[in-house]
Amino acid sequence: MRVDTVVVSTQHTEDILDRSGSKITDKSKKEIEAAAIFPAIKKWMDKDTKVLINPTGKFVIGGPQSDTGMTGRKIIVDTYGGRCPHGGGAFSGKDPTKVDRSAAYMARYIAKNIVAAKLAKECTVQLAYAIGKDEPVGFYVDTDGTGKISDQKLAQIARKIFPMTPRGIIEYFKLRNPIYLQTAAYGHFGRKELPWEATDKVKALQAAAK
Repeated sequence: MRVDTVVVSTQHTEDILDRSGSKITDKSKKEIEAAAIFPAIKKWMDKDTKVLINPTGKFVIGGPQSDTGMTGRKIIVDTYGGRCPHGGGAFSGKDPTKVDRSAAYMARYIAKNIVAAKLAKECTVQLAYAIGKDEPVGFYVDTDGTGKISDQKLAQIARKIFPMTPRGIIEYFKLRNPIYLQTAAYGHFGRKELPWEATDKVKALQAAAK
């Protein structure tokens, strides 16, 4: 067991920015490693572990002011309520290049197809990204013990069948088209006519599982 990638995106004050004013100093990054990363996972880290601290750069303004777009709604409101684990972001009001939105749609799509293929009775899909990295830095399938094959095998199969880069998801679901009007109220999931609700990968999943 080892940790491959660590991503920490933390809000901060202006006084730890470097001279360019666009990113935090290396000294501050080392302080974050010492205070937040090493105490939790250092024993699983090695020389090849990638540590990405605030990869997007400056992060002075945070919270709902910077994260909820025009709607003020967080992901938990627009998806499953308290039924499933959620990220802390938002997707209403954001364009589909933001993985808060596009990857949440893809996670829904993957999970629905796994259940529709009768490979599990229930399924949670987790996708994790780092800004500046095209491929997801984490992809996990959890069937809560209901899977017909292992969660790891399901993840391997899904990785080959479904596009998971932001560009791939946008093109696959045609997310630049004007399809969002009906998501303005009552959430984004459960509307059968939206592309991430389709269960058209059932045969591909079943064939791969064999």
